[in-house]
Amino acid sequence: MPTQQTEPAPPIPDKRYFTIGEVASLCGLKPHVLRYWEQEFEQLQPVKRRGNRRYYQRQDVLLVRQLSHLLYEQGFTIAGARQWLDGEQADDDNQRSQQLIRQTISELEQLLVTLKSV
Repeated sequence: MPTQQTEPAPPIPDKRYFTIGEVASLCGLKPHVLRYWEQEFEQLQPVKRRGNRRYYQRQDVLLVRQLSHLLYEQGFTIAGARQWLDGEQADDDNQRSQQLIRQTISELEQLLVTLKSV
C-alpha cells in the first residue's frame, strides 16, 4: 500500500494522452495498481491501442487521484469507493467541476512558487 502523500501531487501536464507509467508517476502509484483498478471501477477505462497499450486522458488521471485519495487517505474499501463513485454519478457535474477547480488551483500555486524562485 502506498504511503500517504504529504506533498501536493505534481501538476498534470497539458497533453491529451498519458501512458500508464506517466499516470502511475503523476499519482504516486505502481502500474499494476492502475490495471487492477481498471477491473474494479467501470469509470476507469483508458483507451487501448495497438499491443493493448493503455492511454489515459486528463479526466482519467483526475479519477485515479480521486480513487487514491478515497482508498489511501479516507480509508474507503474498494466496494465503498465504488459506491461513492456510483453516488457521485447523480451529482457528477458538480463534483467533477470542484475536482477540476482544486487541481487547477494546485497547479497555479505550484506555478507561482516556480515563478517566484526564478
